[in-house]
Amino acid sequence: MAAAAGLLRATVGLAAASSLHRPGLELRRAGAAAAAAAASFTSARRSYGSEAREEEELRVRYLDDEHKGIVVLGLNRPHAKNALNKNLLKMMSKAVDALKSDKKVRTVIFRSEVPGIFCAGADLKERAKMHSSEVSSFVSKARAAINEMANLPVPTIAALDGIALGGGLELALACDIRVAASSAKMGLVETKLAIIPGAGGTQRLPRTIGVSLAKELIFSARVVDGEEAKSIGLISHVVQQNEAGDAAYRRALALAREFLPQGPVAMRVAKLAINQGMEVDLVTGLAIEEACYAQTIPTKDRIEGLLAFKEKRPPHYKGE
Repeated sequence: MAAAAGLLRATVGLAAASSLHRPGLELRRAGAAAAAAAASFTSARRSYGSEAREEEELRVRYLDDEHKGIVVLGLNRPHAKNALNKNLLKMMSKAVDALKSDKKVRTVIFRSEVPGIFCAGADLKERAKMHSSEVSSFVSKARAAINEMANLPVPTIAALDGIALGGGLELALACDIRVAASSAKMGLVETKLAIIPGAGGTQRLPRTIGVSLAKELIFSARVVDGEEAKSIGLISHVVQQNEAGDAAYRRALALAREFLPQGPVAMRVAKLAINQGMEVDLVTGLAIEEACYAQTIPTKDRIEGLLAFKEKRPPHYKGE
């Protein structure tokens, strides 16, 4: 039960061309394998209903007190191993749309409310009921939701306290920082699931760990645990799982608190400069940085930061 409770199942595979338009036998078998693997990671330490109401499939929590400014998005589909369905994608898009224009939001943590699993990928049971013409629309919406997450102007952290399969891994890759929990008593269960075609996995993975290694993982559909994921740069931090099964979330929360004292405008433009700069040559990237830096010049954050540096004291930002 505790064994591998925080295992990151970064399984990467490619769907056959025929699978782009209809869920085939291989995907159905992969879905069944994913469900079986996920079931072995559930924990009795936290109690969840057998099925969440639709409006609760994504829980949005605005933290307060010393965590004010941190927002937690929690996947909550225990009966489906947090698989991505139409409703969940719709809720994610709605939540992200609200967050991106909220100036009080400083960091977003993406986690699971279900013990032992982050996300099992696409909801293949729902996909099996779709007409072939609906599948393309579903994939486009999945891609859009993940892109919206990636384009949030504030730092985002994925807390992986369980397995991440297919689209679940792609969700994590869309976040700026990934934290995974590991266990010294892991029992690996081979699970194979194809990446949602066109949702971004073949593009984000090589940008994260390098082209050659990304190809190796994709071609082999290899399963990697938290320790290996850390060694190849897939995640930033790996922590020992705790009794509550939320060690990755706790580490993500600690990281988010480190971000809070920083100037909000500076954080936003820094993320923008990094994201855009990585897609161009160095000279163009430096020009992007200059343009972004110019946005911080008239702000109270910059003035306060300069005063704090001069006085050698912690800054006391008043907000934007």
